[in-house]
Amino acid sequence: MAVHFTQVVIIGVGLIGGSLGMIIRRRGLADQVVGVGRRVENLKAAVALGAIDRYVADPQEAVRGADLVILATPVDTYERHLQEWGHSLQPGAIVSDVGSVKGTLVERSEAAMPSDVHFVGAHPIAGKEKTGVAAGSEQLFRGARCILTPTKRTDQNALSSVRQLWEEAGSIVLTLDPHVHDQILGAVSHLPHVAAFALINALSDLRDQQVPALDLAGHSGGGLRDTTRIAASSPEMWRDIFLWNRDNVVSYIDRYTRALEELKQLIKAGDAAGIEKLLERAKGEREKLNTASPSHS
Repeated sequence: MAVHFTQVVIIGVGLIGGSLGMIIRRRGLADQVVGVGRRVENLKAAVALGAIDRYVADPQEAVRGADLVILATPVDTYERHLQEWGHSLQPGAIVSDVGSVKGTLVERSEAAMPSDVHFVGAHPIAGKEKTGVAAGSEQLFRGARCILTPTKRTDQNALSSVRQLWEEAGSIVLTLDPHVHDQILGAVSHLPHVAAFALINALSDLRDQQVPALDLAGHSGGGLRDTTRIAASSPEMWRDIFLWNRDNVVSYIDRYTRALEELKQLIKAGDAAGIEKLLERAKGEREKLNTASPSHS
């Protein structure tokens, strides 16, 4: 029998929270799904799109009686949220999240809640460059990985319930230590976003300061679009991810900078053999990604 909740509350009904709400409602995984958010217009749209049954302005009121609360807001808001309404949760309630950072955030979230409430960190590796509930889809998580990050404090029944929820959403569920999660995702997700944001800004500077007469966007092809697609992601969300995983991100930026400098020096020296060797290595590594299990940025 599939997992079932009496009342699920989604704090932040955007792309991820909205998509999860659609799945919970369509598959009958809860008696009701309640939304909480900053913008009434978005919450009304969420009701119309079938992502939630209803919405409540006061989060303390919303979470009373909830047996599952999903935090789908920027990760920097977690502690504020938990301090605001954590005491209103009923004993045995589960709080989970969808954030791209875990590590210290999981530890602090656990510490911010009553001892009889259970926190289970979760990170569905699925998304789009578009944000908002209107971009949501019941298929968003199908075939994508979802990483759960239990600690020594994690209640096993709560962990099992959250695992079943994401399996019902079609995800391939894995578990990682929260800090190992941040090391891995810092490399394979956070650094690529850094590169995409920086590349777009570099091209913007080039256009504005050096070649304003050239229509760079009008002459760009698939290479630029593919390389920078994720630069259209939420600045608010990625600001917080970079800051909460700053040690890993800064370390990986240093490594990336060294790789850029190596290629730069080979080009500057006219070293054709060196350039080709470096590019062949990159090509081989990129082709390995094609054989990996599918996931989304």
